[in-house]
Formats: sequence, C-alpha cells, structure tokens
Amino acid sequence: MSTPLRRGSSEWPYRSSFRGGYRLGSLSGRLLIGGAPVTVTDSPTPEVDTEQPRLSLGTAAARNLATTTKTVPQMQNITSRWLLKVLPWVQVSGGVYRVNRRMTYALGDGRLTFSNIGAEVSVVPRELTELPLLHGFEDDEVLSSMAGRFEQREFAPGDVLVERGQPEDQVVLIAHGKVEKVGVGEYGDRTVVGVLADGDYFGDRVLAGPRDAWEYTVRAITQVTALVLRWQDFEQLNGAAGGLRAHIQQALGAEGRKQNAQGEALIELAAGHEGEPDLPATYVEYELSPREYELSVAQTILRVHSRVADLYNHPMNQTEQQLRLTIEALRERQEYEMVNNRGFGLLHNTDLKQRVRTRNGAPTPDDMDELLSIVWKQPTAFLAHPRVIAAFGRECNKRGLYPSTVDFNGHHVPSWRGVPVLPCNKIEVTERRTSSVILLRAGEENQGVVGLHEVGLPEEVQPGLSVRFMGIDDKAIISYLVSAYYSAAILVPDAAGVLENVQLGTED
Repeated sequence: MSTPLRRGSSEWPYRSSFRGGYRLGSLSGRLLIGGAPVTVTDSPTPEVDTEQPRLSLGTAAARNLATTTKTVPQMQNITSRWLLKVLPWVQVSGGVYRVNRRMTYALGDGRLTFSNIGAEVSVVPRELTELPLLHGFEDDEVLSSMAGRFEQREFAPGDVLVERGQPEDQVVLIAHGKVEKVGVGEYGDRTVVGVLADGDYFGDRVLAGPRDAWEYTVRAITQVTALVLRWQDFEQLNGAAGGLRAHIQQALGAEGRKQNAQGEALIELAAGHEGEPDLPATYVEYELSPREYELSVAQTILRVHSRVADLYNHPMNQTEQQLRLTIEALRERQEYEMVNNRGFGLLHNTDLKQRVRTRNGAPTPDDMDELLSIVWKQPTAFLAHPRVIAAFGRECNKRGLYPSTVDFNGHHVPSWRGVPVLPCNKIEVTERRTSSVILLRAGEENQGVVGLHEVGLPEEVQPGLSVRFMGIDDKAIISYLVSAYYSAAILVPDAAGVLENVQLGTED
C-alpha cells in the first residue's frame, strides 16, 4: 500500500494552472513522499494576465473590403533583345529577299569534317573538295582513295608540326586541337601569323606539286590530332587518276583570272597616266545564282476559355495579358533563331574567312582587336553572352584596363574601342564552357547586316507579327493564331565576324 501524501510546511500550495485566463497562486513548501521530505518550488507569476480590448477594426478584417493593387503578369524570360534593336529592318514584299553580289572566283574556303571510330580519325572523303584545288571534283572513288592515304599523327603542346625552311611536301589537316603559324617579321623577330583549329588545313598547294620550303613554323598550342598526306603518297594516286590531275591543272588556270583581294572579278581601270594611252574597257560581272532569303516564321495557338475572358476581365484584360506574354515569347524565339538558325542565323552564316579564334582561350583585349580588324568598316556593335562580357572584364582588370561606357539608344553600355558591347544570352555557352562573340556592321546602305520582315499583314499588331482569330470550339475555348515572320541577311562577307571558342573560367 502506497504512502499518502502529507504536507510538510505551514503553507499548503495552491494549484498552479491556467483557468479562465488567470493563474492560481504559487507552489512553495515540502512534501513527504514515502517518508522522505521533498522541497518543491515554482517561480512566481503575475496574478492577472488579461487581453487588452481592441479599440478599432483589425487589418485582417479590413482587407476583406479593400481593393489590392496588382501588377501585370511578370515574365523572367524577357530580355533586352539587343539584336532586334540594333538591326535596321527591311520590308520584304513577297516573302523573299535576294542579295545580288559581284562575281566571285574564290574557291574552297570551307572547313573539313572528320569522323572517328574510337581514337582512329579519318576525313570524310567528300569534304576534301573544300580544298581550293579540289573544289568541284566529283569522283567519289578517287576522293575515298585519297582520304585513305592520310596518316594520323598526334602532337603534344609545344610540338612542331612543320618547320620553316624545311621542304614543303605534305598536306596537313587539323582534326582536333589548336596550332599557331609562326613566321619571321621584318626585323627578324618571331611573329604569329595565324591560328588554326578543328577543320582547318595548311599545305594544300602541295597537291599541285612539291614546293621549295615552308615559309612558317607550325607549333601545337594544345593537344593536336592531325592527318598528314605526303607528296609521295599523293603522287601515286595522282598518276593513276588522270581526271584528278586534269582537275588540278584546270583549278590552277582558273586562279590566273584577274580578281581583287576579296576574290571578286577585277574591274579594269587606269589611273595616273599621261598622254593619250588606250584606256581599258571593262564591265562588272554579277553572280549567276545570288543568295535568296525566305522569311522564316514562329507561330503558336493561344487558347483562352470564354468564361475567363468574360468573368475575370477586370481590372486587367485577360486576353490582352495572355497575348502580351505570348508575343514576348515569340520575340525571344525570333532573336534566338536569328543567332542560331543554320539557314540564316549569324553564327552559322558568317563567312568562314571572317572567323577568328582566341589566342589563349579567355576573351582578351587582343582577341577583340583581332575581331575589329576583320570588321573594321563602320562596326556597329559586339554581341556576347553576359558571362563572356564578365570574362572579358576580368581580362581587362588583369591588365589594368578599364573600358569606357557609351550611350547607346539611351542606355549606358560597356564598349571596346568605342564600339558597344551588348549582352545577348541567345549566343549559348556550351557544356565545355565555350561561347562566341559576334561583331557586325548594320544597315543596307552600309552593306551590312539587316533584319527582314513584311509589314501590312492581316490583323497585324506589331511590324511583322499578326494575331488572327481562329474561332470558338465546342468547349467554349477561344483560339488565336499568333505568327511572327522574320529573317536576317549578311549583304557582304565582311559585314560580320565571329570570335570562336571563347573559354570561360580559365585559371590564371
């Protein structure tokens, strides 16, 4: 049987609990449990804790009668879209824009494509026609035989592929990696005359016969995989293929045609003469098959339920807001296509001779100057991913350079040599953290880059963009067809240039 609880002090404690909003007493004294004294204490508390009566209406209840101030729907994907703002837009009636140019005799200015099985690399036979002396050659059997005679070689950084002064007796194709061509300057100093990378080549003149000596040294900057064709191996093939030999001789003869530095047919002129010499007669030849650009389209069908449009239409028009955000998305896609589309996008349609590579990976002031050297006639703007602009800023900081800003269309933007550097997130950063920088000259009158569209479309809401009512279906859903028509054209090759393989996050 348990021992009863007895009080061991002169004051018996009250219960310490909340009831009805107040506390009962305090606990203080000794208890006897099982015959052993136990001291029990409890901190004193206020005798009364009452809630103050409210003197006015609370905010939670008041909000039920208030009207909130709302924003229009926000969209994080909206960007500045500088490319669309920089380009002058040309009206294209009929949806086709033809770019007429002078006749050009330039041959084989492309790059080569390679295939690999494991570590074994080979050139695609048909790609050999990108070599100037093989341009237009169509015998696939001979090309396959020629491709099989290339020997794969590996070079470590710093290795010499060919050396100045040695016999020029081989064709070298760069399958992977980067090399530099080093020559001798006017005063005997070492001069870098060019940088080659994936798809480039040198020594292709050997196909017409062995030459005296290399005029430059080619040294590997990175790990390089190259395919080499020696003259002795090609001579065996050339001797067995009469058609190949005849084609090379014909290509050599075509190079004798008079042309300017850009490969255009020369316009004969006379200047600085005296007396009465016979003046040259001439004419300007045009390309027989000029490039034509058809307008591209971005479209979507916007659906709005009639109940939403009828009942939930104040203070903001639901249909207008849906259309506004849809149009913003279309314009974003339009800029993306004008940069990346393989048919007319700037990255893919810039002439291959108008592409340069970084010297060391990171975008340095020297690289930007190199880009300016190929688009030097009235350059309008650089376009680069924001992270590339930040990387360029870091390279400037290392050198103690602080590029100025310029006022461009009412905005203060960074610049280099007075040319605005504009952010464009449509120039993507690859998984290997590389990107590109575009430099362009804008305007039809400047023989530059232009945007193409057609205005005056049915139910047009913006230039080149229409919203057409498609009807209401049996579920009471209203449909609108939203269409944007656009394209871009590079009028002459030197209107745009690209700095390729810009590396982000390189270590010092």
